[in-house]
Amino acid sequence: MIAEPAGRLRPAELRRDFDLSRERMARLIDVSAKTIERWEERDGLPDRTSGRIRLEFARLQEIRTLGLMVYTPEGFRLFLQTPLEELGGRTSLQAIEQGAVELVIAALAADYEGLGF
Repeated sequence: MIAEPAGRLRPAELRRDFDLSRERMARLIDVSAKTIERWEERDGLPDRTSGRIRLEFARLQEIRTLGLMVYTPEGFRLFLQTPLEELGGRTSLQAIEQGAVELVIAALAADYEGLGF
């Protein structure tokens, strides 16, 4: 699951590990659900994909990698769906949608060090 080649962005794996519908994944990346579907059919992003979208995918991949280091897959999904005080009462997914990716990474780091969730 985590041991994929560096730089390889696989939308279907991210969506599976985040336990998201195509529609919710599309909102996180700011594209259409149909675009997510096409990327999943190709098993990756086209070469011409914008830098902004690649950055958003890379940030989600970073969260996924760290989350799966800290938790089991089920624990990671629970982390993503649980409102956290350090995220202002939002879930991690809500925080990501609102652009607070760094706060989610900080919460995961605190959990890794045994200080959080």
